[in-house]
Amino acid sequence: MKANTAGAYHAPRGLAPARACLLLSLPLLVLLWMGLEAQGGVALGVKTLFASSLRSIDELLLFYAWWPRFMIALLAGGGLALAGVLMQQVLRNPLASPTTLGVASGANLALMATTLLAPGLVSMGREWVALAGGGLAVGLVCALAWRRGLAPIVVVLAGLVVNLYLGAVSTALLLFNHEALSGLLIWGAGSLAQNGWDGVATLWPRLAIAGVAACFLLRPLAVLELDDASARSLGVSLKYLRFAGLGLAVFITGSIVSVVGIIGFIGLAAPNIVRLAGARRLGERLLWGTLLGAVLLATTDLLLQHFLGALPILIPTGAVTGALGAPLLMWLIPRLKLQGDRAPQPTVALANRHAAPGRLATRLAIALLLAVGLGLLLGQGGSGWYWLSPDNWEVLQWRVPRVLAAAASGLMLAVAGTLLQRLSANPMASPEVLGISGGCAIALILGIFLLPSPTSGMLVGVGTLGALATLLVLVALNRRSGFVPEQLLLTGVAVGALFDAVRSVILSAGDPRGQQVIAWLAGSTYYVDLTSALVVGTLAAVLTLCTLPLTRWLDILPLGAPTARAVGITLNRARLLLLLLVALLTACATLVVGPLSFVGLLAPHMARLLGLTRAYQHLLGAALVGMLLMVLADWVGRQIIFPFDMPAGLVASLIGGAYFMWGLRRL
Repeated sequence: MKANTAGAYHAPRGLAPARACLLLSLPLLVLLWMGLEAQGGVALGVKTLFASSLRSIDELLLFYAWWPRFMIALLAGGGLALAGVLMQQVLRNPLASPTTLGVASGANLALMATTLLAPGLVSMGREWVALAGGGLAVGLVCALAWRRGLAPIVVVLAGLVVNLYLGAVSTALLLFNHEALSGLLIWGAGSLAQNGWDGVATLWPRLAIAGVAACFLLRPLAVLELDDASARSLGVSLKYLRFAGLGLAVFITGSIVSVVGIIGFIGLAAPNIVRLAGARRLGERLLWGTLLGAVLLATTDLLLQHFLGALPILIPTGAVTGALGAPLLMWLIPRLKLQGDRAPQPTVALANRHAAPGRLATRLAIALLLAVGLGLLLGQGGSGWYWLSPDNWEVLQWRVPRVLAAAASGLMLAVAGTLLQRLSANPMASPEVLGISGGCAIALILGIFLLPSPTSGMLVGVGTLGALATLLVLVALNRRSGFVPEQLLLTGVAVGALFDAVRSVILSAGDPRGQQVIAWLAGSTYYVDLTSALVVGTLAAVLTLCTLPLTRWLDILPLGAPTARAVGITLNRARLLLLLLVALLTACATLVVGPLSFVGLLAPHMARLLGLTRAYQHLLGAALVGMLLMVLADWVGRQIIFPFDMPAGLVASLIGGAYFMWGLRRL
């Protein structure tokens, strides 16, 4: 039988995995020597590690801080790489990583919630709280995908939704309890700092047990290299085999997260490097991937200590691995063999058409008008609920900009999501995944922290430059491939990972401006004035009108490249123009309300479920649903915890995420 080759590599020949690991270990040895010299000398360092008694301050620091940190880096890196190999094997996806199933997000949320509600549990054992949160997260993922036999694509989609949803809940807790949870920001970003050998003693037995279990699963998991039909013909229960492989990977990841926090990209980088070096068999990837993961994380941490130790802020190692891993992912993407021109499955391209789309659009428009009236006229005051008089401009001058900005942002994100989903023939695509909002957010965060006195105009300019720079990166990396949708989405994932790394560094620094950044990232319309709202509303209308002449492309492109070429469409030009529109729409929305989640994903999906399948109908329906969702989210955010304000983007994420998990469960 032939193994499934989707996502396989064009691997260079000549480099054996052992030679690659040895080559990449040389910088580690040099940094190890330099680190010991800086701590008092190599001889003293080796002597301290094996000494029975410690006499000087240097020896105490070496034994209780430097050596434990080095050992924990080796253990955590090796464990994350082992988990990454298991996940990639089970999901048949070379871009799967230990965070795919929401384990890290679940552990982080569990620690936040326990710190606020039951701090005694944290003092009894932080690692158990983190493991429980990670276990519940992966349990939710498995519950969502169980009816489909834990099929790889469904597990990936469920993990994506759970990750976003748990991240939104964590942002809500952090927004309203920033001071109480500020200590968890450094841990959440992945800190390897140690005050003794407790972390090593906790981690190594678990990883040893996991390694033995992985050896026992070696032969059964090798069957997953076949397609599902071939594997079932051998009498293999794919559902339980996948559950065992994912369960072991989650146990490894949860154990590591409970000790050192969230470390990104090691579980992605190490398995892919050894695969590129020639490791094809699962056993080879488990062995050499684990060793290389240990080398990569230890090297990164020693580099961080050597070159960034003089900085006045503490930079967590996990954030640095994320920043270094994003370029690595961008380098790997062109070397992936992706089936970018395949025709979509019927469930993606086709749906039950609505018998009267015009009547449905009218109903959605009426619902939007009612939502606008609700947002403007109904609210709470000191004496409870009340209806506002339409001529009371003293209050409306504050509500009108928020409602208009929310509607405009929902419109732009919904249209961008529709373009992206039809371009990629993927109902799970969203404008945020493209990375434009992440690039814009990076520029805005850097502008807030680096510019002496940034004005709104300066921040708008900086954010626009960030969005354009991200677009240039997307074009440069994907022009040769003809803007294959899958590669574009993966490039966006890399940009998003870089954004997460920058955000982690900024928030873990303890700067008071971090609270402002958190509020903006959550998607608040609180600071929008009338002028800004009118500008963004005009931009939303103009950009949406620009998409209408392109509906013919949007009807044909989901049918696949051969069909598009047969009717005379120039694929590169069509994809590039559509991507420019997606970039502009997403960047404008991000500048106003931050990098929202789920709006660009949910609105097109709901429009399609309502039976609006043709491109023009799909765009119109998604636009109305997106505006309706954001206007209602803004109103709910103003009322649900009155007199406090919950950002509209956060409310939309919570509502949209719950709906999407419900819909995924019914697939």
